Amino acid sequence: MTPMIPAHVPDEPPLTYADSFDIPVLFRNGPAAKPRKQWRTAEHKAWSATDGFPKADGWYAPTTTWREIIKAATEVGRDITPHLQNQPQYAHGELVARVAPLYAYLGAHPFEHQPPVPGTTGQRLTLNPVYAYGTERTAKSAAAYRLGMTMTEWVCRSLLGLGQTEHLELGGPIPALSATFKDPKRKLPDLWGRHEAEKAYWLIEAKGGICDFKTLRDGWAQLEAGSNVLGSYAHRSVLVGAAVRPGDDLFLTIDHALYPGQPPLPPAGSDPDGEAAVGEGNLEDHLGENDDALIGAARAQMLVYLALRSASASQLRTVPVPADRTSRHRRHGLTTPLEKDDRTLAMRADLRGAALHGESHLPRAQIRSWGIDDFLTCRIPSTEVHLGMSRKLFAVCARLHEEDLAIAWHTPGLRAENQLAVDERGSEDAQDEQRLTQRRIFHEQQEEARPRLRSLLREAYERGATSDWSDLLRRPEEPELDLTGDEGLLEAATPETYLAVSRYGLPPIHA
Repeated sequence: MTPMIPAHVPDEPPLTYADSFDIPVLFRNGPAAKPRKQWRTAEHKAWSATDGFPKADGWYAPTTTWREIIKAATEVGRDITPHLQNQPQYAHGELVARVAPLYAYLGAHPFEHQPPVPGTTGQRLTLNPVYAYGTERTAKSAAAYRLGMTMTEWVCRSLLGLGQTEHLELGGPIPALSATFKDPKRKLPDLWGRHEAEKAYWLIEAKGGICDFKTLRDGWAQLEAGSNVLGSYAHRSVLVGAAVRPGDDLFLTIDHALYPGQPPLPPAGSDPDGEAAVGEGNLEDHLGENDDALIGAARAQMLVYLALRSASASQLRTVPVPADRTSRHRRHGLTTPLEKDDRTLAMRADLRGAALHGESHLPRAQIRSWGIDDFLTCRIPSTEVHLGMSRKLFAVCARLHEEDLAIAWHTPGLRAENQLAVDERGSEDAQDEQRLTQRRIFHEQQEEARPRLRSLLREAYERGATSDWSDLLRRPEEPELDLTGDEGLLEAATPETYLAVSRYGLPPIHA
């Protein structure tokens, strides 16, 4: 008799999204030399969605989607939106700069784990021939920076459950230590975040490219300098090396250390007896009950908001998604691929059926009564990426943008008209220092406004739920609701954002 599969084994198809890749990840305590070919030869463990560090160090083979990587690319990096207050259309250019190196230099190839690793797709990312044979050293350095920051954001947020990342140069997590974190004589790590499951701050340094032992040791020294500043507060140091060179697979080394201590402080401007800290997971999962999550999510999406706000009417459309955010189950990561989301597919089929029966212009109120929302989207020019967001988040971003404009207008020295003569006189280093000072001043003003922003943004969030897109965009025409869909797009959504990539623009597979 042939034995049956045990009953506890779930009856479900394997994860086979069209744009999936396996990313070899090595967890280890403290930096060591680059592992020689182990990302190919070592026995890898299957990754389970733990929203935290694995119990044991070693090699793992988590699977992710190109969409998840592109989302990380669009959200990590210095916040340049204060510079775009009066020219929002240049947000498109910044988004292009963040994703273009990934499209330009990454390819993929088939790979078979021996022994097999459950859940893997058999595809890994690598460098394509353009990078290997035709790219000069300076361009490689720029690409390595972007790759390092992107994969660091991906691993910390999509894989390990960290909250929103912020640049440490703006002052760090502890207001009383802000001046020390801003000390130009200290070489500190890139990013910090707050991990709610661990109840600890994270200090994060990103490296990309060859990631040899010296590079990693330098990164660890930066983390130790930051750890010395944080002192008695509970924190984890995380050094991510996104290592790749011609002929190798893209793999990550994650060197880490956990320091116990005092729990994280409430957000700046919080009432000690007020609302609790943001809950675990993605900020967007807590927008309905936490005002600081609302502020953080809006800040993270301001670049996309500016791109949507400045797009022409012909570039904008809306896509139908279920209004119930909890219906989109995320297996792991931040996004839900919509081609496998049964509820989204069924609702879209119902909409198309209604349109075929003569209801070509379905009122938005009727659509909402069916439990369907529509997210505003546009394609970012010169890319294969479509980005968008819900009307609630758009309304919050719009209100936050108004407040940021007021900060720029009323704070001495922040208006561009007052800076041109000074900028033109200084060296490039002096200009960078001045721009950093301006960003810090702007950030300080934003944090001072936080107590007042809570009620303003909450009101905008509630109002946005019932607003028409024409009102939110302040345009007479309503964007077209896309009922037919685009077979060439691979779509994904979070509770309040949308991202799609062209299935024909994915990294090409090289046998």
